[in-house]
Amino acid sequence: MCYLFVNLACAVQTLLRTPNWRPRFKFYHWTLSFLGMSLCLSLMFISSWYYALVAMVIAGCIYKYIEYRGAVKEWGDGIRGLSLNAARYALIRLEEVPLHTKNWRPQLLVLCKLDSDLTVKHPRLMSFTTQLKAGKGLTIVCSVLEGTFMTRGNEAKTGEQNLKATMAVEKMKGFSHVVVSSNLRDGFSLLIQSAGLGGMKHNAVLMAWPTGWTEARDPSARRNFIETVRETTSAHLALMVAKNIDHFPNNQERLEEGTIDVWWIVHDGGLLMLLPFLLSQHKVWRKCKMRIFTVAQMDDNSIQMKKDLQMFLYHLRLDAEVEVVELHDSDISAFTYEKTLVMEQRSQMLKQMQLSRTEREREIQSITDVSRSSIKRKKSPGVPSLITQCIPEDEAQLIHDRNTASHAAMNDKPAGAPPDRVHMTWTKDKLVNERNRQRETMGVKDMFNMKPNQSNVRRMHTAVKLNGVVLKKSKDSQLVLLNMPGPPKNKKGDENYMEFLEVLMDGLDRVLLVRGGGREVITIYS
Repeated sequence: MCYLFVNLACAVQTLLRTPNWRPRFKFYHWTLSFLGMSLCLSLMFISSWYYALVAMVIAGCIYKYIEYRGAVKEWGDGIRGLSLNAARYALIRLEEVPLHTKNWRPQLLVLCKLDSDLTVKHPRLMSFTTQLKAGKGLTIVCSVLEGTFMTRGNEAKTGEQNLKATMAVEKMKGFSHVVVSSNLRDGFSLLIQSAGLGGMKHNAVLMAWPTGWTEARDPSARRNFIETVRETTSAHLALMVAKNIDHFPNNQERLEEGTIDVWWIVHDGGLLMLLPFLLSQHKVWRKCKMRIFTVAQMDDNSIQMKKDLQMFLYHLRLDAEVEVVELHDSDISAFTYEKTLVMEQRSQMLKQMQLSRTEREREIQSITDVSRSSIKRKKSPGVPSLITQCIPEDEAQLIHDRNTASHAAMNDKPAGAPPDRVHMTWTKDKLVNERNRQRETMGVKDMFNMKPNQSNVRRMHTAVKLNGVVLKKSKDSQLVLLNMPGPPKNKKGDENYMEFLEVLMDGLDRVLLVRGGGREVITIYS
């Protein structure tokens, strides 16, 4: 057995072309080692076949015991080299043949956030990933730190170790990675584009809903979320957004009853139907029943739609209840009109706050430049040191008549002379504050006099009606899956897009917004 493994190790090292395997024997070839291994094995069975089997079993047990306990001295492992070669071969083969629909499974890129202590902010996101994957397929858990790698490189390593520790606690098999970028948006964009290797790349992105974006004065959370949605759409990746992720069950809970409700509004590749089936394979969701709701208009044949959907599920071999919900046409309510108006007023206010902040900085800079040039141009021995700035007439020139002028000036001028223009000295802060006060006053008047956009009213009306139907049918369900509408092409409507999604999910506890990647992911063929 000893000489057998020595010859086997030499043959494997030669076949793998390990750089540190450099035998001194000039005429060495791997076939010599293979021949010696074959002779050793033959002599073992020729001597006594049952002792040979016992010896092989004992050697295997010793190897597994050392592997389990961990060797004190690491001498290298030839099997690891075999694994690397096999992985390289498999990755190359995966790229040669396009993926078939029946082999599709979610390969997840999980976008996590780390708190100030570099620990995972939402550990239930890891739990949900484990329940969705059940240990199968590719999982990459990533996070982004703001700054430069030179200053935060050690923190990135600490965050990656914390990610691995959380993955071990949740019994998640996968990879973790933390990158450092100048801002979160660029970091997540980089991960979406470049994570994975060869054929083992992600095809879906999982992230948490940005809670508290309405209260935050900084719009970066909203912008980062919407840009992530746009980039996943451009990359043809599926997107899953979990709202109230901290309310999702952990891996130790068992949901004894309840339903997983799918609201199938738009067909986007079948991902909405595949996800509940994958969740039901895990012990947490195993006892939950699947229900599929679809929405019909007044002129649709609801009975025929239900029959067609039941036949479609039968061919897909999915066990689910089907219900067709009729969405009646109704007049736009005062609540919808008022909610749209409040939404647009808030968007306008945020824009004015951002605009006034930016303009305030520009005003200060421009006035500083003017004052510096004025010092160089106008400074002379007869002029006092006080800086007098020439402000535009409509803002900084005050016109005084002869009664407010000095007595000396009155005596020097003829009686019928017109009133003088007197330049008053304004400080930078006073001028900027006056301009901002006028703009804010005009902005507030505009907001109180504004009327909501009719297109936004119609969208809000649809969201309110759909939310009412969902609440009526699925308020007590364990999980609700909804189609996620795409973001607006015009970035001016980003705030309204977030408001529509909030209204759509209002009153629901656990929600998973799903957006397909543009390809079919479920098929009737086995």
